[in-house]
Amino acid sequence: MAMQTGLIFHPYMRPDRTARQTFEWGVQSSIAGDKAGFDSMMISEHASQIWENIPAPELIIAASALHTKTIKFAPMAHILPHHNPTKLAMTVGWLSQILEGRYFMGIGAGAYPLASYMHGIRGDDQKTEHLNEMVRESLDIMERIWKREPFFFEGKYWDAGFPEEEIAVTEEDEQHKLANYSPWGGSFPEFAVTGFSANSPSMKLAGERNFKPVSIYSGLDALKRHWEIYAEANIKAGFTPDRQRHAVSQTVFVGDTDAAAKKEVMEGPIGYCFNRYLIPIWRRFGMMDGFAKDAGIDPLKADLEFLVDKVFVVGSPDTVVEKISTLFEKCGGWGTLQIESHDYYDDPSPWFHSLELAAKEVAPRIKLPGAVERASGTAKVAA
Repeated sequence: MAMQTGLIFHPYMRPDRTARQTFEWGVQSSIAGDKAGFDSMMISEHASQIWENIPAPELIIAASALHTKTIKFAPMAHILPHHNPTKLAMTVGWLSQILEGRYFMGIGAGAYPLASYMHGIRGDDQKTEHLNEMVRESLDIMERIWKREPFFFEGKYWDAGFPEEEIAVTEEDEQHKLANYSPWGGSFPEFAVTGFSANSPSMKLAGERNFKPVSIYSGLDALKRHWEIYAEANIKAGFTPDRQRHAVSQTVFVGDTDAAAKKEVMEGPIGYCFNRYLIPIWRRFGMMDGFAKDAGIDPLKADLEFLVDKVFVVGSPDTVVEKISTLFEKCGGWGTLQIESHDYYDDPSPWFHSLELAAKEVAPRIKLPGAVERASGTAKVAA
């Protein structure tokens, strides 16, 4: 089966952009992706970052639903420690019904300390172990809300319940029945989890729960390790790891020629974002280390041109096919290339042309080595 293409909308908008411009760019991007044949669009949730200013991805998803036909949407991700689980379960269920099956749910524990602080989480409570505990409790509550069976739960972080519904005897009783906010189709939505660090605990959670794993590309070794962690946990939980479900988020730009593509990235919005925002962050938090290790250089010497030449997937369709195929050979492949969106609000044409080429000239030529990887004879396919 051929690789699929998706967008991941962080959205890396310049700090002077208004909320309206960010919102419009999200909807415009969804329409372009849908027309190009993209399979999915993931929209980030960030409460504190001025470059990534979307506190409510569900608003862009709802607006985009009216202007698209086939593309699927996911928040990527709702930060579960920052939400009341009951309220989020109702919002997600309702949005899933609005999209009539074109919805899946990305979840996360939170990566930005300032965002956690804004939601009352500070000090040692911001440690990964504590946040992951909150994620698990939140998931349990949401799943119980969607079952619509009576319960009351007094948890470590939240209390929640679902009331027992009385049988309607008269027409007046019918008016007071409980609204159904279960996801579309009566089953839980597919969940997706992102991971960045080499030993990402999110990949373990994804494997245990049979969620969709989404790797934020941070070097070849980390990418391979993500699959190992996910597959091991998935098998242990009684499932069969399927590379078709694995998505990899990467910086991609496809141009008519190699030279044109590199020039656009170096001099355009992508280069602007990396020089002003992402490269300093990556150096500060050690996020450049995996890329530097792959190339055998000092992380401090990894500049924009190094990233364009050695890390990003940039070039003509033929070159991009070659680069991705080489990665497939080294890591085993993945099902969806989740292309990271950038701020082309002022002139969308180069970006939309790149998306068209990626979906129509690149993806159909890249085949998975094997759609399903069966790692043990006792593993079973998830229902």
